Amino acid sequence: MAEMVAEGKAPEVLFYVGCAGSFDQRAQKITKAFATILNKININYAILGKEEMCNGDPARRAGNEFLFQMMAYQNIQLFNGYGIKKIVTTCPHCFNILKNEYPVLGGNYEVIHHTVFLQQLIDEGKIKMKENGSFKGKKITYHDSCYLGRANNIYEAPRKVLEALDVELVEMKRSRSNGFCCGAGGSQVFKEEEKGNKRINEERTKEAIETGAKIITSNCPYCMMMLTDGVKLHEKEEEVKVIDLAELIAESMED
Repeated sequence: MAEMVAEGKAPEVLFYVGCAGSFDQRAQKITKAFATILNKININYAILGKEEMCNGDPARRAGNEFLFQMMAYQNIQLFNGYGIKKIVTTCPHCFNILKNEYPVLGGNYEVIHHTVFLQQLIDEGKIKMKENGSFKGKKITYHDSCYLGRANNIYEAPRKVLEALDVELVEMKRSRSNGFCCGAGGSQVFKEEEKGNKRINEERTKEAIETGAKIITSNCPYCMMMLTDGVKLHEKEEEVKVIDLAELIAESMED
């Protein structure tokens, strides 16, 4: 972003990478896949690079409101300083907080989650799929992440993206508004487990495996983490893969 502004240019969209997408090894692959898509179709985008900091979502969910507000104000100053209008993110947590909780503090932007952005690009004909893509006809189940699904009512866009891939979508018994958390939400991913007789991610992964799908697709780096661990717990890592929607598209689109 700094380099672009120095050259007197402005991006059409800011790709807000987020903490998981920057630092988690598995989520970095999702970031790269999404960037590959944007590069292939020549979207004019920028990233903040080293200027990017956490949006404060984990702090607020864990109850540290002071830290959240401090981080949010810093981000808003940075975004507004660059005149940013449109933000796309590969994480539903980043998406939700930037879209729904930043406006109260003076951060008003058009915020889009990458599943919706991908659907728009497919509808506009900017993303075209290969005739016989790697996933054509494959049995895939889709996990509705809490912050994209129940928190923001986005159910159709990711499914339309899967439709474009020509896959066989098999729904879990709990899906859409009746979906089930992966176990990472509300900052649970950062804290020690509480006593219980079953892990949430184990329960959710069991539902996904029971569909008979060979691929579980998600739209969130935290869900990715929890479902991948769940597949390992069920000793199914050879048969069942967890793949983000952006990775499916990056592999299946025409060059």
